[in-house]
Amino acid sequence: MAPKGCWGLNPSSGDVEKSPHSDPDPWGALHRHKRSWVWNQFFVLEEFTGNEPLYVGKLHSDVDKGDGKVKYVLSGEGSTSIFTIDENTGDIHATKRLDREAQAYYTLQAQAVDRVTNIPVEPRSEFVVKVQDINDNEPKFLDGPYLAGVPEMSPLGTMVVQVAATDADDPTYGNSARVVYSIIHGQPYFSVEPKTGVIRTALPNMDRETRDQYVLVIQAKDMVGQMGGLSGTTSVTVTLTDVNDNPPRFTHKNYQYTVPESLPVQSVVAKIRAADEDIGSNAEMDYRIMDGDGPGMFNITTDENTQDGVIILLKPLDFETKSSFFLRIEATNRNIDSNFLSAGPFSDTTSVRVTVDDVNEPPVFSTPLGKMVVSEDARVGTSIGRVSAHDPDTSNNAIRYSIDRNTDLERFFNVDALSGVISTAKPLDREANLIHNLTVFAIDSIALITVQDINDNAPVFAIDYETILCENAMPGQVIQTVSAVDKDELLSGHRFYFALAAPVAGNLNFTLRDNKDNTASVLTKRGGFRRREQPVYRLPVLIVDSGSPALSSTNTLFVRVCDCDSDSVALSCGAVAYTATGLSTGALVAILGCIITLLVMVLLIVTMRRRRKEPLILEEERDIRENIVRYDDEGGGEEDTEAFDMVTLRNLNVIRDPGVRRDVTPDTPTFFHYSSSARPAYKSLPDNVVFREFIWERLKDADVDPSAPPYDSLQTYAFEGSGSVAESLSSLESLSTDSDQNYDYLSNWGPRFKKLADMYGNSDGATVFS
Repeated sequence: MAPKGCWGLNPSSGDVEKSPHSDPDPWGALHRHKRSWVWNQFFVLEEFTGNEPLYVGKLHSDVDKGDGKVKYVLSGEGSTSIFTIDENTGDIHATKRLDREAQAYYTLQAQAVDRVTNIPVEPRSEFVVKVQDINDNEPKFLDGPYLAGVPEMSPLGTMVVQVAATDADDPTYGNSARVVYSIIHGQPYFSVEPKTGVIRTALPNMDRETRDQYVLVIQAKDMVGQMGGLSGTTSVTVTLTDVNDNPPRFTHKNYQYTVPESLPVQSVVAKIRAADEDIGSNAEMDYRIMDGDGPGMFNITTDENTQDGVIILLKPLDFETKSSFFLRIEATNRNIDSNFLSAGPFSDTTSVRVTVDDVNEPPVFSTPLGKMVVSEDARVGTSIGRVSAHDPDTSNNAIRYSIDRNTDLERFFNVDALSGVISTAKPLDREANLIHNLTVFAIDSIALITVQDINDNAPVFAIDYETILCENAMPGQVIQTVSAVDKDELLSGHRFYFALAAPVAGNLNFTLRDNKDNTASVLTKRGGFRRREQPVYRLPVLIVDSGSPALSSTNTLFVRVCDCDSDSVALSCGAVAYTATGLSTGALVAILGCIITLLVMVLLIVTMRRRRKEPLILEEERDIRENIVRYDDEGGGEEDTEAFDMVTLRNLNVIRDPGVRRDVTPDTPTFFHYSSSARPAYKSLPDNVVFREFIWERLKDADVDPSAPPYDSLQTYAFEGSGSVAESLSSLESLSTDSDQNYDYLSNWGPRFKKLADMYGNSDGATVFS
């Protein structure tokens, strides 16, 4: 290699590469001395998760002799935030994780400068660091989920839809972005092509009428589907669309309907329907009458909303002429698919029988009524002519005749009800009335049966009355008028009688007045009604009808007392809460709750006081030396003689009676006595020894005499019980027994803890505790 050429080495291939940014054709110009760079790395792996910076490559100049005079400088994209260079060696490192999908490459500039003067020793050179892809992105269906449709009964392999997944990884490097498709859910009905994502039918002749929808789950996996590849899924909803593969079919081969002979023309006689399992236009059909014994009597059309066949009457029916008709009807699909002609004829036939019911028709006059002539001097009762009519019904009922008196107001003529003979009823006067235009009725005889009513229903209030009584109502004021109804129909009409029921007939509040016109009025007897006293009054009213036998019922009238204005218009009704102090219900509840809370607190305080123990020593019985005084500052030790009168302790042998204890009540005997020879002379002892001997004497008295409570600062545990696993917890007993505690460290805490060290330390018998 020439000493000052510009080369690149790719470790992945092991080949020597020419730098893409070096001078042109360095192979033919090896004698040049500029840009003598060598770097051996252009790629960096994305998403590197190591703890140390990732080594990218190395820059080197032939000018650099290794004497430290050359400094390498890096600039460009990410030169300060992502990439760093060792200014001495030219090594480049990446300090952050790189994402190829965010940025695929970085363009950097490198330069070698003099370390002292910062003057470039080589021209600036540019190079590219490419981010090498790894498989860190799964395929994604950007257009999913999918909706697709395919005709039912499609052949095997019919294309349904094509799905596509994209992978953000580098498609030019490795297999990270090479995707294959597979079907996870939806077999064996559908399949998917692995490379193209085309979904096809996997079964022939899938029937929509059996199942019309399928939900598929399609998976896309990179790395060509190999182990370790990433995958993504989407759903595809496939709907089978309808084709005309089902012919219409009548549910019955014979239908029978009945209509009255009086049915008007163009009326609907019946509706029939041929069932078709298809939907939409594939279920549309036409109906026609193929044959029948009533040509021109009926027609059939299709109801476009329901696809029913509607049979319509075209001519009037006559039961006496023809009482039934037979029709043969055909239903045919309008839109027939030629691909499914093998499924059979797309039509069906059925039979319909229409039966005509007889209706009682009016009589028919045999001959039209014409002119009749009569002389004006004809006698009363002279026959003028005769009318004749017959019943067209098969029953042929007898005919009765009558004259419409609206056409013969002065009753000049009569007609015989049975024979139909018309005769004069009064003398005629031609000059007064030349022509008489008569209307004759012919009525067939029909038996009418009427059920005669009896009085079997008691009268009741006509409505549910809502009666309002104002508080300012005056005596004698009408507050309600009531009436009654009865289901019975008496020939003479109803007559109702009203009265107050016996229990309230003599009440002092209301009275009732019968108005003699099937109504009654309710009046007040007094004034001064108050809602607070009684908001509602119940007034029983007795109602009796005039039938035979007479029936009665008691109906309750509810009278509500209301607050009214000056025009007797009710403002408010109902009960009013009465409180003497004017407090509301909420206030009373709050007060009651407070009282209950106070009572509970008092009970708790009383209970706690009863459980509190009496003190062992009364204040006035305590000796002044037994009081414990608490200070917030630290004591001065044995040298402090200001806080306590030391004379009392120094003269204990003078003031002390050998036979009496000063720290107990006088009537308490002492079971331990010192002899005169055994009691120490306190005056001859130093102060510190006096204090220790005094305390030790009191301690021995307390240990030996259990009947006397410790009236100094000590507490007794004589009744703590027996059999404890931890044995006795008394500090008094522990002083006279061996202890596992080691207090030698107290001697190392300084002069302030010297007394404690002397009392509890393992010294040579200098103290009473050793």
